[in-house]
Amino acid sequence: MSDAAAIATRAAARLGEREAAGLRRVVREVERAEGVHLRIDGRDLVSFASNDYLGLAQHPEVVRAMQEAANRWGVGSTAAHLLGGHRGPHARLEREVAEWLGYEAGLLFSTGYLANLGVLAGLLQDGDVCVQDKLNHACLIDGAKLAGCALRRYPHNDVDAAARQLDAAGDAPTLLATDGVFSMDGDLAPLPELARLARDRGALLFVDDAHGFGVLGPDGQGSPEHCGLGARDVPLRMVTLGKAVGCGGALVLGPRELIDALVQFARPFVYTTALPPALAAAASAAIQVLRREPQRRAHLQALVARFRAGASRLGYALMDSVTPIQPLRIGEAGAAVALSQALMQRGWYVPAIRPPTVPAGSARLRVTLSAAHAEAQVDGLLEALEQARPA
Repeated sequence: MSDAAAIATRAAARLGEREAAGLRRVVREVERAEGVHLRIDGRDLVSFASNDYLGLAQHPEVVRAMQEAANRWGVGSTAAHLLGGHRGPHARLEREVAEWLGYEAGLLFSTGYLANLGVLAGLLQDGDVCVQDKLNHACLIDGAKLAGCALRRYPHNDVDAAARQLDAAGDAPTLLATDGVFSMDGDLAPLPELARLARDRGALLFVDDAHGFGVLGPDGQGSPEHCGLGARDVPLRMVTLGKAVGCGGALVLGPRELIDALVQFARPFVYTTALPPALAAAASAAIQVLRREPQRRAHLQALVARFRAGASRLGYALMDSVTPIQPLRIGEAGAAVALSQALMQRGWYVPAIRPPTVPAGSARLRVTLSAAHAEAQVDGLLEALEQARPA
């Protein structure tokens, strides 16, 4: 058997195993999208699966900013940042967000995944130690593996275990990395304790705030602000622009010397075509909207409280989350899929999250709320959850 045939045979066997376990992933085409309303497979649905937490993805000002920038700059950036692709909207977005969050500099990446790969693989090397929460996003894990450093993982949110891992590193340079909000559980990292630990041990703290930025904190600055922390406490931080901001891309924020180092050594920055400048302009407009309209966050927080109260009354197993990510732990993967399908039949789109994305035995419905939802829609979902739950 040729190598190509062997690889194909192995891939087919792996697919068969996943199919047999009821864990095969399926890409669904969205035929229409208007706010929280989707059409999938010809069925009109209300979506509770979006990361557009503030409802900005189709905001008229954001769309108009993108259209105007496209008229001026074109659709694509045409090159990597270092080869002429770095346009005015990119530079303005980096400056604006860095200044708002109190950092010396920012660097724009095409996605959050690429940003985390760039930070860890660009700053760490063989002989260094990266200490991470076991529930960190896959891109943080992958970045440490690409760096060739020692990867040490501690039980979820266990600060004492993180301290032991740092202490075991000895004199090796150390970076402590954590999600700010964990994407599948919706809970927060103990950032004040981790910041203090990193400071005491001399480690560099890096926070992936993909799901906190724009949502948490009095001004929407994210998880650190929610915890009363600033740039001095969290010296290196990643924020995505494709979730609460409703656009795309990601920014890494930090001291000038580290950002300059990433320009040199972060391969996902150096060797990737720059984000379309029109999308950067749209992100700038969206951030202006979220800063001047705190009522969006207030409405979202009220919806979160409403949903949690209702799901609790129905007896669903909620997780410890104050964020728009509200998982309902079901347990067995088949039961989670069946409940998701029953909701879809009733007009509600809430995908099931199964292993290997989450640990075995913890399959769930990952309900995500948006400021674009109305109270009546939350109540409708709760009613459907009551009707569709297994006997």
